[in-house]
Amino acid sequence: MAFYRPDSAMQAQLAGLLDRLSADNRPGLHNSVAISWVRYDRSDPIPGSGLGAGWSDQRGFFPASVVKLFYALAAEEWLQQDLLPEGEELRRAMRDMIADSSNDATSLVLDLLTGTTSGPSLRGDCWESWQQQRQLVNDWLQGLGWPELEKVNCCQKTWGDGPYGREKDFYGADLGNRNALTTAATARMLEAVMTNALVSPLACKRLRQLLSRSIDLMQRKADPENQVDGFLGEGLSMGTRLWSKAGWMSQARHDAAWWSFGEGPPMLLVVFTQGRERANDTTLLPALARELSNLHA
Repeated sequence: MAFYRPDSAMQAQLAGLLDRLSADNRPGLHNSVAISWVRYDRSDPIPGSGLGAGWSDQRGFFPASVVKLFYALAAEEWLQQDLLPEGEELRRAMRDMIADSSNDATSLVLDLLTGTTSGPSLRGDCWESWQQQRQLVNDWLQGLGWPELEKVNCCQKTWGDGPYGREKDFYGADLGNRNALTTAATARMLEAVMTNALVSPLACKRLRQLLSRSIDLMQRKADPENQVDGFLGEGLSMGTRLWSKAGWMSQARHDAAWWSFGEGPPMLLVVFTQGRERANDTTLLPALARELSNLHA
């Protein structure tokens, strides 16, 4: 069961749009993209009230920086349960992790969430204990009982050059323990933030403030790492309010976005793409947001 109400008309529209975008010099698009698309009929939707459609939405993708949304929610949950002390440095790291997508900040947040640190390889009981601790975010996610979370893996830090030492060991010889997310899981998690459905309303408000993006052209020019250009937000019209978390690396370009025009009902769209060609395509995600938004303007 999806967390939204499946809509056959939306499903047909989504498939038709992928056909058109694939024909526009994007061979293999259908096999290199996953999408969750949900629209709502009221400005203050309740969880699970949207109509939606998906494409490969249960397929696991390496999430790049989108995983930081899950770590931010986990941090708010730990704070709520008094498992972490409130502190200025944690708040600074959470802001930089989400607003600026800092990998260094993410490293600290995951250390605090799991009681682990990076460093040289470990052996014996110390290594076993370290691995168990690093699974604490996954344990929390599985404890939620959401079917969308069954295939996720959120236990690795995010990197610029890549992991070393015990972090490299933890990836496994075949990288089989890399982070993995589906668009369905990401969409439900973002909906939870936007509708106060998981942590406290105050915590969700703090997260929304971090996720808020400006689509103003002047502000985007002043910030080359704005997480709008080349992503879903670029396809939205001026006057749209946007909350999002993007992810990009050499083999992936992803975005998870929630937006509304003025005070109108919102739309939720999560798109994951993989492969070097998709990662370098700066027009695909804006086109998806623009076309799907216009279908229900």
